[in-house]
Amino acid sequence: MAKTTTQRQQDYRKSRPIAGENGERRINTWVSTATALSLERLSRRYGVTMRQFLEDLVKEANDQVVATLELDTAEWAEYFQHPALRSNKTSSPSG
Repeated sequence: MAKTTTQRQQDYRKSRPIAGENGERRINTWVSTATALSLERLSRRYGVTMRQFLEDLVKEANDQVVATLELDTAEWAEYFQHPALRSNKTSSPSG
C-alpha cells in the first residue's frame, strides 16, 4: 500500500533531524499573522528566502550579544550553556 503524504513527510523528518554542512535543526513554531506577513515582505524586499532572512537576523542579534561578553567569564558560560526556555507566553527579546 502506498504511503500517504503525511507518512512520507514523517519519514523524511525522522531521517533528517540534523543535516547539512554544519548541521541543521528543524524549528517548528507559530507566529502572529503580522509577523509572518512581515517576514514574507522583508525577505522578498531583500531578495532572499524567509529562511535566509531569519538566519541572518538571528545571527546578527547573537553576534551583537557575544560582542558584549568577555571570554571565559560566568556571563559567557551562562549565555552559551544555559538551557533554552520554553514558554507559551508572548514576549520579546527586549522584555
